[in-house]
Amino acid sequence: MSRVLVVGLDCAAPEILFNHPDVPNIRRLMERGCYGPLESVIPPITVPAWMCMSTSQDPGSLGVYGFRNRTDHTYGGLGIVNAKSITAKATWDVFNDHGRQAIIVGVPPNFPPRRVNGASVGCFLTPDTKTSEYTYPPEIASEIEALVGDYPVDVRGFRTENKQWLLDEIYAMSRKHFEVVRYLMAIRDWDFFHFVEIGLDRIHHGFWKYHDPQHRLYQAGSPFNSAVMDYYKYLDGEIGEVLQQAGDDCTVLVVSDHGAQRLDGGFCVNEWLVREGLLVLKEPVTGQTPFSPKLVDWSRTKVWSEGGYYARVFFNVAGREPEGVIPVNEYEQFRNEMKERFEALPDDLGRPMNSLVFKPEEIYRHVRNVAPDLIVHFGGLFWRSIGGLGYPSLHIQENDTGPDDCNHAQFGAFLLSGAGVPALGETRGAHLLDVAPTVLELAGLPVPDSMQGQSLLAVAGRHTR
Repeated sequence: MSRVLVVGLDCAAPEILFNHPDVPNIRRLMERGCYGPLESVIPPITVPAWMCMSTSQDPGSLGVYGFRNRTDHTYGGLGIVNAKSITAKATWDVFNDHGRQAIIVGVPPNFPPRRVNGASVGCFLTPDTKTSEYTYPPEIASEIEALVGDYPVDVRGFRTENKQWLLDEIYAMSRKHFEVVRYLMAIRDWDFFHFVEIGLDRIHHGFWKYHDPQHRLYQAGSPFNSAVMDYYKYLDGEIGEVLQQAGDDCTVLVVSDHGAQRLDGGFCVNEWLVREGLLVLKEPVTGQTPFSPKLVDWSRTKVWSEGGYYARVFFNVAGREPEGVIPVNEYEQFRNEMKERFEALPDDLGRPMNSLVFKPEEIYRHVRNVAPDLIVHFGGLFWRSIGGLGYPSLHIQENDTGPDDCNHAQFGAFLLSGAGVPALGETRGAHLLDVAPTVLELAGLPVPDSMQGQSLLAVAGRHTR
């Protein structure tokens, strides 16, 4: 039975991670095991993807479709996800059930901190580590403070034009994260250790336009042109120290919840619905205005949207919503029509945007809680969803939440190396839901029937190049 270490790199892009010229620790793991793209869930976003990975259940089965979810069929009932939102059995629960020690650090959502047979440290959703209880047991917080001082779970305000400040803050945060990870590894017994570093996601969102010559806003000659590649090199050094701390008897999984790709712009979905007569306002808005249910004439509205990286599209259905107008017997026909209309949307140059539109029951094993009627990835996520109103154009370059250079890509990365893992090299066909069954197989523990994936060892054996 091997100890298992999961190194979570939020937003790691496989094309960079596996081809970077200066990541010797990652390269050694690649040479000794198997690696490749890791298909994420739909939608490929931090919440719920990390918990989909840890429970091996899709978003519909968890009943969590994003950071914010409808809590009921009213128009204003939105709830923010926290650790209590997801009750499905995760990898660390199986370890705990069998009397084995688990440590989880920064795995979203982990606030309030999950109670485990070991140790738990909160994620970026923690409101304030100075005033919130963000560790379990609680006394770990004082140990962390003695070690690193203030413990930052995120870079607040990372969507900023002050790039040097952002770069400095990301590095300062990540250094503290890795120091805490190594400390917990050293002082506590553990059979399973899973941590997530959010810094890479923040680097991508803040600096992708300096990295990618295909980006519409690419800035050649910028002092930040190497920021993305430099951070991967920095991460490799930190990972090397973590591996040394973990020891040779540990099996290692390096994984990301999704990948990264350039952001061509934003599509103003609610503004489009207004112009199409599908979303009717009580009165016209003046200037750019955040969407609010209070602005809407629900008696004449058929469709509205929530969501940032992608669009969660909701219908106003008679008998379901308080002022529903779409007859139940016309629902499916209307949904098919809306799917076709979203798929036909052009980009700002009049070319097909090639948006991907999904019906929840067709992509999830179960559909729990209040799911969107449609899920839309504008331009295959090269465009993000803009929910605000009052924009002069349907296609915009700026973001409604601040500067943002990248969106999430459907494929992240995985790398598996350790005792008992054959050196199979590059592997295709791996899915994010396969991670939890892999961890449990490596640890010699049973895989719960609720888990939907299969071991990456089996996948690698069939799909190695």
